[in-house]
Parts: sequence; C-alpha cells; structure tokens
Amino acid sequence: MAGDLATLLADLKEEEAIKVTKERLEKGEDPMKILEDSRKGMEIVGKRFASGEYFIPDLIYSGEILKQISEIVKPRLSGGLQTKKIGKFLLATVAGDIHDIGKDIVGFMMDISGFEVIDLGIDVPKEKIVEKIKETKPQIVGLSGFLTLAFDSMKETVDAIKAAGLRDKVKIMIGGGQIDEEVRKYTGADAYRPDAVSAVALAKEWMGVK
Repeated sequence: MAGDLATLLADLKEEEAIKVTKERLEKGEDPMKILEDSRKGMEIVGKRFASGEYFIPDLIYSGEILKQISEIVKPRLSGGLQTKKIGKFLLATVAGDIHDIGKDIVGFMMDISGFEVIDLGIDVPKEKIVEKIKETKPQIVGLSGFLTLAFDSMKETVDAIKAAGLRDKVKIMIGGGQIDEEVRKYTGADAYRPDAVSAVALAKEWMGVK
C-alpha cells in the first residue's frame, strides 16, 4: 500500500513518508498512531540491518526521516505529554563510539512515552555522564554502544558512577549492536534491552508506571 507510513519509512522513501505524515495529520488522525507506525517502520529497518540487507548509511538515513516525522507530529501531541513527566532518562552513546541511530530511537520512544529525556549525544566521556547525573538527577541512565570497544567504556562509566557515590541513585540500562546479557554482567549495569520498545517497558516498570 503506497500510503503505509511504516512501509515508506522502512523503504527509506523520505518525500512520500513526510507527505503521508502531513496528510494524516490534516485528516485529524491521532498523532500517537502516526508515531506508532513510525516505530514499526524503524523496527523493519532494524531487522533489515540485522539480516545484512541494510547498512550503516541506511540506518542513518532512516533516523533522519524519523526525526523529520517526529518534528512534524510533536506539536500536535496532546499537552498531556508535556505536563507531568514519568521521570528523567539520561541517555548517551559512550566514549569511543559515534553511532547514534539506536540511541536516537530510544530517546524518541522515551520522549513520546512520557519521559523527560536528557540526551548527551555520542562519544560521551564518563566524567561528563557523572557530572550530568549530579546536575539533572535522573532516575534512569541509558548507555548505548554499537562497537565492541563500547563494552569497556560502559564498564568504566558504571564504575565512575559508583565511585561518585551515585550508583544506588540510578538504574542503568545498556543497549546497542552487539550488547547481550554477558556484556551486561561485565559492565555492572542493571539491565540490557535489545530494542527501544522493551527499553521503554522496563523504564516504566522501574518507575512504577503501567
């Protein structure tokens, strides 16, 4: 179906995806439904990447399309999302890693799910993460990494949070390309999540929200 937003996004058809987004909003459709379809499209992109059909440039391009869609849709979201936040979620791609597509999707999903997202960007040194935890007092910290070198950076970041006396004040989840349960044990994080949807579900669980 030509107008299927999830398919258009998954197929990296930028102009058509933006057009369909605007048309659906003009018809008065629920903005959350549009965001949900965008999420489905990004899931397909992720699967295509995992199977070797898509490569890093495709991931980056799909992320850019998603950003445009969210910028168009967000002003139409009900004020409920803007008023009472579930909690603060601090997010960063760890030192030495510059991949942000997965991080951006998690940040996007946390945002539309009611979290106040503090995104520190890519290649973030542990000192900056510790400093921001002290400054913003998030309940949850999300560490992202795509490369294997991120494993050590994540461990060092968790150790730095511990050394600063902040470990019992935050829950830490990790995710990214080659992260698994073994890596979680190595880093000392509280949890590993393979995708943005399960990350949001866990974050809500941690905050006591159904």
